[in-house]
Amino acid sequence: MGTTANKLKELREREEKELAMGGEKQLQIQHDRDKLSARERLDLLFDPGSFRELDMFVRHRCTDFDMPKTYIPGEGVVTGHGTVNGRLVYAFSQDFTCMAGTLGEMHAKKICKVMDLALRTGSPIVGFNDSGGARIQEGVDSLSGYGDIFYRNSCASGVIPQISAIMGPTAGGAVYSPAMTDWVFMTKKSSHMFITGPAVIKTAIGEDISFEDLGGAMVHNTKSGVAHFACDSDAQCIERIKELLTYLPPNNMEDPPVLDLGDDPNRTDPMLDTIIPDNPRAYYEMKDIIYSIVDKGQIFEPHEHYAKNIVICFARFNARPVGIIANQPKYLAGCLDINASDKATRFIRFCDAFNIPLLTIVDVPGYLPGSNQEWGGIIRHGAKLLWCYSEATVPKVTLITRKDYGGAFLAMCGKPLGSDYVLAWPTAEIAVMGAEQAAEIVHRKEIKGASDPKAKREEKIAEYRNHFSNPYIAASRGFVDAVILPQDTRPRIIDALEMLTTKRETRPAKKHGNIPV
Repeated sequence: MGTTANKLKELREREEKELAMGGEKQLQIQHDRDKLSARERLDLLFDPGSFRELDMFVRHRCTDFDMPKTYIPGEGVVTGHGTVNGRLVYAFSQDFTCMAGTLGEMHAKKICKVMDLALRTGSPIVGFNDSGGARIQEGVDSLSGYGDIFYRNSCASGVIPQISAIMGPTAGGAVYSPAMTDWVFMTKKSSHMFITGPAVIKTAIGEDISFEDLGGAMVHNTKSGVAHFACDSDAQCIERIKELLTYLPPNNMEDPPVLDLGDDPNRTDPMLDTIIPDNPRAYYEMKDIIYSIVDKGQIFEPHEHYAKNIVICFARFNARPVGIIANQPKYLAGCLDINASDKATRFIRFCDAFNIPLLTIVDVPGYLPGSNQEWGGIIRHGAKLLWCYSEATVPKVTLITRKDYGGAFLAMCGKPLGSDYVLAWPTAEIAVMGAEQAAEIVHRKEIKGASDPKAKREEKIAEYRNHFSNPYIAASRGFVDAVILPQDTRPRIIDALEMLTTKRETRPAKKHGNIPV
């Protein structure tokens, strides 16, 4: 066999050794835990045959302990690029079968290289996290590697979409990179995120808690809000990532992709004329309105299980992606609280960064009262919502369906905060506060001095409601651009969005503002 043939054979043998990852035994253990391998995850993400691997033969340089004798295929992470639905995407996938996917100096360098390429080419990056954390044998070099990744997460933020999929253990410093990305997916039962694990917690403070209860997928989707999606399997998680990418532009200089679902932009829905209950205290399902007005009733909802008093989702109007923020009367009467404010704020800022127009649907009685909210900083957290709506320069359309009271009138993208187009249904109630509270304050003396205080109170409540609990006073001041029939909502929103496609708006030059975090 000639020299050239030997070299080709050597290449194939080296590739086969890398592709074997941690070996059959380790791969079987991975599968027994209902987890895919690092390469299987990439195969599901990318279009068939499109993935091109980078740095397959990278090796660690650690000389301490027994590391010079330790062979780690691919340095414990697979990196590269390919197409997802025909569009360029970069990715890295940590390999738990190789030294538990621990992050060392060269492992981090592989990730940093692919992040740099994604930023230079203006393309999304997806990270599959499945790692035992920092490689202890490499000491400060592994910590430095995490720092290099965090720095790039910050640089890429608002420039390219960054998506993290937690598909195994992610602990200590490893949790911060996903937290700095735009979207965090977790798989139920097989993924965990925490700063300190159960054993350390037990030793430090005596608390006994399981991995799942401390940092499982549903914990971070319901309690902490760290994760945006909880998926039943690796495969479902990857399918949802691919669906999310259909709503996103590759970078902040481009528009989101247009995808025609074949829905008539002039479609109306008479059902909407009766969806608002006659009883102002009764609730309805806000998502029924959203399903009715968007293309083919299709939405993509992050944070479905967190802060349910507000809904955030992606949808399409006449084939174009839009970000929707809507109060949910089914939970806490749609009141704004600390968690809802944070949930909406981050979503609004993401949409604004990536040129995705905003639709805000309002039915809000105000901010949630109580000492826990005040002590928890509702003023600071609520101010974020005011801030981010004011800061956003993408087209902003607001629809008021029912209650729109007090400071929440502003916080839910009222006209004074820069809404470009405000629509209201005839059922809208735009006022400083609800009729009951207003009547008791304005007519307190009259009610107290009446021969029948209860009857007088009801009279004044009805008087206030008839006068103020409607959209027409706000419309007379120009705070509502149009009062519309509910059944016409879809075509009217599409008209508004089409009118705003050429919107241009600038802000004063500055390094950055100081958002009330």
